[in-house]
Amino acid sequence: MLKQIGRIADECTGEAALFTLSQEKPGDWWEVEALYDLSFAPGRTLLSSYRLRDDVPPVAELCRVARDESGILGGAIRYWPVRIGQWHALLLGPVAVHPTAQGEGLGAALIRDTVERARALEWSRVLLVGDEPYYRRFGFGHLSGVEMPPPTNPERILGLELVPGAWHGVAGEVTRYA
Repeated sequence: MLKQIGRIADECTGEAALFTLSQEKPGDWWEVEALYDLSFAPGRTLLSSYRLRDDVPPVAELCRVARDESGILGGAIRYWPVRIGQWHALLLGPVAVHPTAQGEGLGAALIRDTVERARALEWSRVLLVGDEPYYRRFGFGHLSGVEMPPPTNPERILGLELVPGAWHGVAGEVTRYA
């Protein structure tokens, strides 16, 4: 199923781009990785969240790309399964939008689309490390008692319930889903 979203018209040319959201395919891997390299600081793969992804396949149904009508990659999002003690959760990230498409709502569209897909796939909770003021609009809030591998700022550990009460009582160290 393809989902199309519009982008605000470019003020300089008057042209509008239309992005199509679709599941990431194996052939998209290098292009998505290049977008992540462009969007994040050097050494992004050294972050503690990447240790949770080592040798663990992402949740393919939730790895999505956004392409314009020319097929150019405008954004991408991935999710990974993790454990918090006995509980399972989704680790959202990375999510990135190409600099030429930032500020047009494409990142928000990727997040909303995949959160609804995760709910339909009967996941209960989503975890991420990020800025609460940005992610609050999607329903994410600060989690107490959930510990990401160091060095992670505990104030940036956020969660979203896909099922009411899904974070109640969930605490402990976040580990790889192995």
